[in-house]
Amino acid sequence: MSKPVVAIVGRANVGKSTLFNKLIRKRVAITQDDPGVTRDRLYQEAEWNNKYFTLVDTGGLEPNNEDGPISQNIRKQTELAIETSDVILFLVDGRQGLNPIDQEVASILKRSHKDVILVVNKIDDIKYKNEIYDFYELGFYDICPISAENSLGLGDLLDEVVKRFPDDYDTDEESELSKVCLIGKPNVGKSSLINHLLGEDRMIVTDIAGTTRDSIDNVVSYKDKEYLFIDTAGLRRKSKVVEDVERYSVVRTLSAIDRSDICVLMIDATEGVSEQDTKILGYAHDQGKAMIIAVNKWDLVEKDTNTMQKYVSSIKNKLSFAQYVPIVFISVKDNKRIDKLFDAMELVDNNYSMRISTGVLNDIISRAVLLNPPPSDKGVRLKILYGTQIEVRPAKFMIVINKKELMHFSYQRYLENQIRENFGFEGVPIFFEYKTRGK
Repeated sequence: MSKPVVAIVGRANVGKSTLFNKLIRKRVAITQDDPGVTRDRLYQEAEWNNKYFTLVDTGGLEPNNEDGPISQNIRKQTELAIETSDVILFLVDGRQGLNPIDQEVASILKRSHKDVILVVNKIDDIKYKNEIYDFYELGFYDICPISAENSLGLGDLLDEVVKRFPDDYDTDEESELSKVCLIGKPNVGKSSLINHLLGEDRMIVTDIAGTTRDSIDNVVSYKDKEYLFIDTAGLRRKSKVVEDVERYSVVRTLSAIDRSDICVLMIDATEGVSEQDTKILGYAHDQGKAMIIAVNKWDLVEKDTNTMQKYVSSIKNKLSFAQYVPIVFISVKDNKRIDKLFDAMELVDNNYSMRISTGVLNDIISRAVLLNPPPSDKGVRLKILYGTQIEVRPAKFMIVINKKELMHFSYQRYLENQIRENFGFEGVPIFFEYKTRGK
């Protein structure tokens, strides 16, 4: 059974994203006074009185605005949200009063025949409360006055929302899914991949780089396994980050990496690895995330028998810290080798949870020491007493030694390589913690 879907709909700049963030109790949607900041539909799980539902934030709806592809797509995305929703929160600005666009939005909502609650926002002062009655002209009789910014009236609103859920819907908490974060430069095909996997145009896809500004969650099933995909805004070089919104998008991408399990770096095959790709994958590595490199638009590259091998060598050379990361070549446009991406995801997800027993780990360390004795300094040699794995997701090993200063980076890399030779850990970073044994 699916979860109830609640969409927040309204014209631009009435506080939809602020309300969205308050109801999910975290900052996900970008909130700013510029109209049209939220372009895509944002999906997040929300809860009230142990009832879980999917909350959708939408772009500002301006029915007669046909200025450019972005405005048209915002309207399309909002109408899709309306179509897939069970309850709609029609948000209006209580301070500005009735607006002609509100009336046009009301007409669209009436034609949808969906369950609509009229939510009058920005009622945070007694002098505005008498003005909510003007909004009865919109033809909706369930009115909830709130102040999203000050969290006033939100409990009453949520009580009204959960009353309207159909009895046959599943409102229990979702099980934990492996979270997959798509990262990379703008316009490399991240949103196109999500749309392909979902089989619908849930994301805005245009040739304008940076169309996706927010991080968006979507559940995708493959071979009876579900993944939570997080599409992110494409990261630009800092010199090109000129708007506050673009700065927020960079923060949002880093935040999406922080809460993910697997990061898929998407690269445009016609452009190769950029400096920004190196930085963002380096951040994912430092945060201990499982990683995959997906080279998209492979159909556009002229090939011979060694093209793929040369391309892999080029990536490994530029991303020297990520030698363990698997590389897959795909074409989202032509639906080629997408299954290879999912195979890689399953592999690194399993490796992410891999645990080595203490006995086996110490056998590996002992053989490594025999083959290549530890370094010494001023007559004192490094002694590795024993090791144990203390964490998974990512793998972290505690090594007990005689003196921390003697553990050189190169010998740590040697130990890491020995562990990988025996257990793979493909796509997963390995971390070490050192402890000296007291006398």
